[in-house]
Amino acid sequence: MRTSAFVYPWDVTGDPEAPARIAGLGVEQVTLAAAYHSTRALTPRHPRHRIVTAEYAAVLYPPGDRWAGRGLRPYPAGRWAPGDAYGEAAEALAAAGLEVHTWVVLAHNSRLGAEHPDTSVVNAYGDRYPWAPCIAQPATRAYLVDLAAEAAVRPGARGTELESLGWYGLQHLHAHDKTAGVGLGDAGQYLMSLCFCPSCRAGYGAHGLAADALAAAVREALEPLWRGAADDEGWPTVEKLLGEDTATATRAWRENTARTLQEEAVATVRAAAPDGFQVLLHADPVPYHCGANAGVDPAHILSVADGVVVPCTGGTALLAPFAGQAREGAVLAANLTVVSGMGGRPGTLAADAARARADGATELRLYHAGLASDGDLAAVREALAAR
Repeated sequence: MRTSAFVYPWDVTGDPEAPARIAGLGVEQVTLAAAYHSTRALTPRHPRHRIVTAEYAAVLYPPGDRWAGRGLRPYPAGRWAPGDAYGEAAEALAAAGLEVHTWVVLAHNSRLGAEHPDTSVVNAYGDRYPWAPCIAQPATRAYLVDLAAEAAVRPGARGTELESLGWYGLQHLHAHDKTAGVGLGDAGQYLMSLCFCPSCRAGYGAHGLAADALAAAVREALEPLWRGAADDEGWPTVEKLLGEDTATATRAWRENTARTLQEEAVATVRAAAPDGFQVLLHADPVPYHCGANAGVDPAHILSVADGVVVPCTGGTALLAPFAGQAREGAVLAANLTVVSGMGGRPGTLAADAARARADGATELRLYHAGLASDGDLAAVREALAAR
């Protein structure tokens, strides 16, 4: 199975041994961040630093002329990835014999929400989610589509993986997060992720829902969850709490909004890319789910993109819905965490990869070559050498 390791530019730039070390794992490819959200990351082997703090969501290359005069535009990175950090890392990795694909994070940007608060998702209580741009807003959609094309099609890249190309909701790894006191479950996460910005209010209206009445219904539906109700069967619970017709109408608006954005972004990337450029989405096969792995309809997304990257660290169950819809040649990449300290299992990589293959995976993604300890990387080398 073709295998790619995720990498940040700061794992490579300034460390002349990094490209050979990554190639020595036995991977054929790297998925290198070109546009990424804020983070704090370990660099356990870098000769110059051990912690990198990316202070805000940024592109890791100099943004182009297309953004001149536009209100919404990407931010260039600061000292954590100065200049063309992506390009320098990509060149070094390619020189080590690795095929380079871009890794592009889209609808997840806290600085955008802080500086342009009207772009953010607004929940039924009126709270804004600055990390979550509302993908229904025309200006935001135009920004995301152009960002996808520019960040994906970097010089020398052979493909891209688009993350967060869909709705982002309540769930978010935020600094000093204190939101786990009430277990909202799948149903509560959906209800807390419904957006009530002007664009979404109009969208609900087009589906026969009065926005004010819907917001009141959402607040009422959430009351049992705030009191600790444990009933959560996913979508059936949303229908029970909100009413089947109302719940279905909210999904119709949101899923069409996400589908059309995904179609436009993929088409724009392909128009900007050379022939044979591969376009994958980080995806979840449950269409109403939010987050970095965008909720999608498997049949639809596999008719739009060249394939998907599916989270499989906790098991391979999410592969089956995609495998059942995959056309010949579609990529189903199982994403496995190999950082022990982040819940990964590098010691069982061979068995996990075999299970993923049996459940339909055609490729592997390993998260994350820069964050893993030496012991984790040794386990990865051993597993990949045994293939």
